Amino acid sequence: MALEKKDSFTPKRSTNIDGFFSKPVPARPRQPVFHSPSVSPQLRRSELTDMPRRNAAQPVLGAADDSVLPPVPGQGSFGAGSLAGEELRRRRRAPAEEQPEQAGKKSWRQRRKERRTRKKERGISPRRRIVKRIGIGLSVMVLLAAGVLGFRFYRDIAKITGNKNPLALLQVFNPVPLKNQDGRVNILLAANSADDPGHDGANLTDSIMVLSVDTKKNTALILSVPRDLWVNIPGVGHSKINAAYPNGGMDKLQGVIQDNLGLTIDYQALVNYGAFRDLVDAVGGITITINSTDPRGIYDPNIDYTTRKCCALAKYPNGPVTLSGKQALNLARARGDPNPYGIPYGFPDSDFDRTEHQRQMLMAIKDKSSQASVIANPLKISALVDAVGNNVKTNLRLDEIETLYTYMKKVNDNNVASYNVNTLKGGNTTMLQNFTAPTNPPQSVLIPAAGIDDFSDIQAQITKILSSDPVSREGATVVILNGTEVSGLASQQENALIAKGMSVTIGDAPAAQATNTLIDNSAGKMPNSLTYLEKKYSASLVTNTHLTATYPNADFILIIGQSSVPKTTTTGGQ
Repeated sequence: MALEKKDSFTPKRSTNIDGFFSKPVPARPRQPVFHSPSVSPQLRRSELTDMPRRNAAQPVLGAADDSVLPPVPGQGSFGAGSLAGEELRRRRRAPAEEQPEQAGKKSWRQRRKERRTRKKERGISPRRRIVKRIGIGLSVMVLLAAGVLGFRFYRDIAKITGNKNPLALLQVFNPVPLKNQDGRVNILLAANSADDPGHDGANLTDSIMVLSVDTKKNTALILSVPRDLWVNIPGVGHSKINAAYPNGGMDKLQGVIQDNLGLTIDYQALVNYGAFRDLVDAVGGITITINSTDPRGIYDPNIDYTTRKCCALAKYPNGPVTLSGKQALNLARARGDPNPYGIPYGFPDSDFDRTEHQRQMLMAIKDKSSQASVIANPLKISALVDAVGNNVKTNLRLDEIETLYTYMKKVNDNNVASYNVNTLKGGNTTMLQNFTAPTNPPQSVLIPAAGIDDFSDIQAQITKILSSDPVSREGATVVILNGTEVSGLASQQENALIAKGMSVTIGDAPAAQATNTLIDNSAGKMPNSLTYLEKKYSASLVTNTHLTATYPNADFILIIGQSSVPKTTTTGGQ
């Protein structure tokens, strides 16, 4: 039985015997439409056209479930025994690959299996894939870390040098020569309490040092300048030297140092005391040796005013001590000032002891930061750069910093000398004296031993220690005695020896002598000066207890004999 080509869905009407229309007869339903996704739209039309029409009372096949089709024996329905019903059930039970509408589709499990098979054929094992993924992840993390560290480095360099141009970082690859005096580079270092603005006098530079590096001989020295040194500050008048910075910045302080100490300053750096804490923490602590004249060690009971509560600034026994960042910061401030919290000890020279501890800590930080465990650790290097960036301002450019770092790496600790202006001559000789300044109220200050504003002796000693000439560095004291009848012969030698950094006194010998002789009162402590004097004057080394007792403070006594008299010179008195 064939289906009609067109179905009319208009309800048909029927009439009763009286000729009137009755209620409409239900319309014939549409052809069966198979909405189930498991039924192929390619079902042969011949199978559909051969299907007998179902009774109108039977339910229509739904899109979601065909279980509502009850089997009707003997009728051409979609129940058991019908061709269409059997085809539906057969294709629902069939695997996906046998269903015509899914012949080109694959499940995610099949696709994953095929990918693994292809990778296995190319020799890519699962372990290798895992390692590759881990490597990619680590590479991304390293790049991110490098980016963060690079930004922090740029930020810190901008803080240190005041140059915010990112291209300035390229200067690190192009070191340049430094300003210098015959190979010696002098850097003014000044420290204040900018880390604690609530502290009285936070802007005063209570620590002043000059770092001098000899780039030819790979040596260095640190010279501490006492904060209480009484100097003339242009535009201010006489005041303590630590007041120069608040009244004109680092340039003003540099000018005062150069005018009074006779130093040529090439670069400058302003540091706040917080650098001691941050630098020491960055390298993981430092160890220094306490060498107090007090057998108990050192004790400064002053309260740590940065925390406004306990504890003492410093209390350590003599010998090696290990310091944390906070302890280093407190020790940098401790000088044993009298206070109501206890009786200090171990600081007989007050500020001079404090600067000695500061120099020790600077050297300890240098040593620790040069160790491989720090240099090879990016986190510690970053912490070091942060510590410098947060606490230091300098007029050194980045390329000059790189050059200076290169020179400092070559300087061994044994070749770093430490000095204080007051003890430049060594021994028991002091270069400064206490003085009560006529201010309101009066201030206790330090002035040169020669008198107010007379820094000539101090300048001579600084020139001596900065000289690369070993004879000048020894700075011997020489007495020249004229052992002839030629007047002024001893004076003619004075300027030549002063130029070599020696202190000279002239006089007459008790008796005339034919040749030049030399008496060594230094007990062999000045070998370079001894060799120089013997060679220059062809002098014979002798002993003379009478002259040694007459000039006990002289390192050498040189007696000029007749052999040094010019042939054209006429004789006369001295």
